Amino acid sequence: MFKLNAILLHIKQMRSYIIFATMVFFAAIVIGGTNTDFHSFLEGQLAGLGQIKGMVDSSQFPTITMMIFIFFNNAIKSILIMYLGAFFGILPLFFLAVNGMIVGYLLQRIAETPGSHSVLEVIFKGLLPHGIIEIPAIIIACAYGLKFGTLILRGTGSLLYVRSKLQGIGQEIGYFVIRTVPMIVILTVALLIASIIESTLTVWLLSL
Repeated sequence: MFKLNAILLHIKQMRSYIIFATMVFFAAIVIGGTNTDFHSFLEGQLAGLGQIKGMVDSSQFPTITMMIFIFFNNAIKSILIMYLGAFFGILPLFFLAVNGMIVGYLLQRIAETPGSHSVLEVIFKGLLPHGIIEIPAIIIACAYGLKFGTLILRGTGSLLYVRSKLQGIGQEIGYFVIRTVPMIVILTVALLIASIIESTLTVWLLSL
C-alpha cells in the first residue's frame, strides 16, 4: 500500500483529475478577482476568517495556535473532501471554487488598497512560501474527491442500467479507497509542513 512505485503510479493515473482540479482553482482565482457578483459572498468568508485570526492573535501563544489551527483546518477539510466527493464530486468543485475565488479577491483588494503591500510582494512573501506545498495538496485532495464522485456516478449508472458491470465498478471503488490511505498520510505531512511555514516564515516575511 505504501510502496513508492504504487503511489507514483496511482498519481499518474489521477493526472487528468489533478489537471482539471488545477484549472478549476486558477479559473476561480481569476473569477474572484474580476467578477463583482461574488464579492459580497467572499466578504462574508473573509469576515469569518478575520474573527478566527482575532481569536488566534489574542491567545497566549499565537504562533503555535495559528499553526495548529491552520494544520487541522486544512488537513480535516482535505481528508473530508476526498470522501465527500462521493456525492458526485459537487463538494470538491465547490471547495476549489471558493478557495480560488478568495485568493483572487484578496489579491484584487490588495492591488486597489493604497499603501499596502504590492501584489507581487504578497504572492512571493505571503502566498508562495507555504502555498507551494499547501495549494497542490488541496488540489490533489479535491482531485481525489472528483475521482470518487466519478466512480460513484458510474456505479449508480451500472446499478440502474447495466447490473453486470456493477461488480467491476465496486472493485474499482475498493481499489481507489485503498489508494487514498497513503495519499492521506502524504497530504497530512505536507499540510503540517505548510502550516509551520505559514505561521512562522510567511508571517516574518510579510513583516519585513
